[in-house]
Amino acid sequence: MAERQKAVILLSAGLDSTVSLLAARPQYDFVLAITCDYGQRAAHEEIAYSQQICARYAVPHRAIRLDWLASITNTALVNRDNDVPTLDMGELDSILGRTLETANAVWVPNRNGVFINLAAAFAESLGADWIITGFNAEEAATFPDNSPQYVEAINEALNFSTQNQVQVFSPTQNLNKTEIVNLGLNLDLPWELLWSCYQAADNAGRMCGECESCMRMVRATRAVGVWLRVKERFAKNADDAD
Repeated sequence: MAERQKAVILLSAGLDSTVSLLAARPQYDFVLAITCDYGQRAAHEEIAYSQQICARYAVPHRAIRLDWLASITNTALVNRDNDVPTLDMGELDSILGRTLETANAVWVPNRNGVFINLAAAFAESLGADWIITGFNAEEAATFPDNSPQYVEAINEALNFSTQNQVQVFSPTQNLNKTEIVNLGLNLDLPWELLWSCYQAADNAGRMCGECESCMRMVRATRAVGVWLRVKERFAKNADDAD
């Protein structure tokens, strides 16, 4: 049996990072899970559900406030004066059209770079050689900081900036959302603890069902046939996606 290695995970309670946690558990001992609060609309939900996920799998958890990051971005994820874009299902693959507009609207300056370097500092201090992230091939088309090329580049930089040469690994890096849902199904993913929405919860505690993140999860769960497990978590599409 291969020796287990120590890792820090960046966890938002979204589909990708939660599946990545479960997929990596056989190989890695998680010494810390980090959830970042940069003033995003869903910060409360991301932290609360991440705490529950970590409690279930006995992973130490820490929420870290990054108020300065909120102060330097005009992203719709933080600025309540800007509407979070909504998409139709048919627009999800329009890479040069609507999804690119959405990506620009929710872009946060160097967000993944900040998160990874923060995690790298904790990893080095805790004697962990790995950072686990929840990247995916589907969104890498419009978010370059989800791409394999980005991971390769930042790993090269971490070779210089950490004494133990911390490295980033994402078990979901080369998977689309449908493949990630399939993997989650095989790993007994706790669907009730996911938060895959750009918005805060509505009055009933549900995800919006209209933002790009929601729509990708809706499409993937439909494709895999697990929509009925999650449909009540969404304010929209709860009755029309059977």
